[in-house]
Amino acid sequence: MPDIVIIGAGLGGLSFAIALKRKLGFTDFTIFEKAAEVGGTWRDNIYPGASSDTFIHFYSLSSDLNPEWPSTHGSQPDMLAYWVRLARKYELYPHIAFNRRVVSAEWDNKAQRWHVVTEDTSGGRAATTARVLISALGILEVPRYPSIPGLDAFGGTVFHSAKWDAGADLRGKRVAVIGNGTSAAQFVPYISEDPSVQVTQFCRTPHWFLPPIRTPISTRWRWIFRHVPLIMWLYRVLLYIRAEMAYLLVFHHAFLRKYSTKVAKKHITTTAPEADVAHLIPTYDLGCKRIIFDPNYLVTLHRPNLSLNWDGIQSICADGIITKNGEKLNFDVMIFATGFIADRFPLEIRGTDGRSVQDYYEEQGGPKAYIGTTVPGFPNMFMISGPNTTTGHFSVVFSVEQQVDYILKFVKPILRGVVSSFEVTPAATDRYDARIQEMLSRSVHVSCTSWYRTGEDGRVSSVFPGPGMLLWWWIRRVRWGDYRVDAASTSRWNGVVRRRKVGRLVMWALYVLLSLAVVLGATRGWSGMITDALRRWSVHV
Repeated sequence: MPDIVIIGAGLGGLSFAIALKRKLGFTDFTIFEKAAEVGGTWRDNIYPGASSDTFIHFYSLSSDLNPEWPSTHGSQPDMLAYWVRLARKYELYPHIAFNRRVVSAEWDNKAQRWHVVTEDTSGGRAATTARVLISALGILEVPRYPSIPGLDAFGGTVFHSAKWDAGADLRGKRVAVIGNGTSAAQFVPYISEDPSVQVTQFCRTPHWFLPPIRTPISTRWRWIFRHVPLIMWLYRVLLYIRAEMAYLLVFHHAFLRKYSTKVAKKHITTTAPEADVAHLIPTYDLGCKRIIFDPNYLVTLHRPNLSLNWDGIQSICADGIITKNGEKLNFDVMIFATGFIADRFPLEIRGTDGRSVQDYYEEQGGPKAYIGTTVPGFPNMFMISGPNTTTGHFSVVFSVEQQVDYILKFVKPILRGVVSSFEVTPAATDRYDARIQEMLSRSVHVSCTSWYRTGEDGRVSSVFPGPGMLLWWWIRRVRWGDYRVDAASTSRWNGVVRRRKVGRLVMWALYVLLSLAVVLGATRGWSGMITDALRRWSVHV
């Protein structure tokens, strides 16, 4: 039985496993992965043009910077190859149970362990236990399909962009693309390259587009990244600073956001077809919904075989779509680019009182967790990329690495037998969430409906309402008073906490004494030099 079970071999699960090996030298863990390969989002999203909209050197693990990226923004094949390479480098494959999904997990308070049930592709089930449970599902896990009457009636080919049908032949077909977010903006330029493919894109709400930022990385720069020490690290720091500046320009100051809005509006009006501009410029504030760095989508709108439809969909029939204007349009293929379900927890994980994580979310009005990592009533369960941990400006890898370091602070005393279980208190969770919600109430994120929210106007749960530095500051250390330990470990853990406090006081005292010694030594040194100089001057006179 493994000491640690990790759910998912995507970016979060692999990052945590790598940290276990690198930082703790720990190997008694198992990763349960429902698919046949690692990679998570970058394995599943194989639609044409799939790419990161974050600078790739900032999206990579800080421990494994890659000098060979061919572009400033990684494509899906490049990203998948990177994570496969890391899994091999750190010998993670022997720890991964592929084609086996976690069905449920339940906390056993008496045994102080998680009982985990898994299922393979044939339906065969197996059980295991673990002291620590890591949920590394991420937020882009379950594709979202809209509630459209007649959805099951369509007789042609249907698939979601997150489950791309690589075998679908679109040549000579009439294709309906439902949705106009980031994924659609990336794949529509590719599927409409063939003039025999007639594409109609059904749009509901316009999005803000900023000018393209993707550029190739020259062989010269790749040589510099490969051979000049610290250059990649410095470049990554610059990308971080750039991301934080972008936050100030878009999310923090309304005055600065006006400038960014003008840039976006100018890009749309000067790039898109004149007939489409009126529909393409949003009426909501820049930053409320996800901003799209234009992957040359707006230029694509000039193609004669691509048209936008803003009429809305009334229903779907066997051979096409009926719009809200009553017009029937015939199609052979229907592609949904309607995002993911980000406001529900997709697994049945039950804690101390038998409630599931989703039960807790519903009681709280939406996803809620302390620092997006721990949930009251679920001892020794830690989330990676939980509620309110991602943003629209810095890399998800940045927040994942901060969370991994935070979780390891709990894992170490558990593995050493000092403590059997940690559980965040409801009061601490409520205080933290109140602070998050207060910040969100003053942010641009609450000014419209977006995938960041629960439902149409519920709590914003998929975005952190501040700069990356603030998240780092909050998560850099554990506030142990916000957690309780199991009864059997209380006295032992209280002793550890007291010794830590004494140790910190001693360190601060030594620091103050050393600083005083340096200051006094420097003062006495200067006074001595001045005295000697005055003595010599008086003798000379």
